[in-house]
Amino acid sequence: MTRLGKVQAELERYEHRLVEFSARERGEGVELVIALREPPPGAHVYVAPLHSRDIDHAQFPWHMQRHLYDCLHDYLVELFVRTP
Repeated sequence: MTRLGKVQAELERYEHRLVEFSARERGEGVELVIALREPPPGAHVYVAPLHSRDIDHAQFPWHMQRHLYDCLHDYLVELFVRTP
């Protein structure tokens, strides 16, 4: 299985009410893509790299979950329009 296929297979295990997950090739690694299902004007798509060494790691599913949750947190914070 390719690295992209491995990431896509892992992402199929996750479903979220507000966002959609996908992946695409990026050099020797893969990019994780997180997009809002119904984006308001001005909302961007979040893209984060997944390095080949992480995808090839024996504990990939655990690393993927942690990376996905960290990215979700970062993405939601980036969507603030104003903060004090």
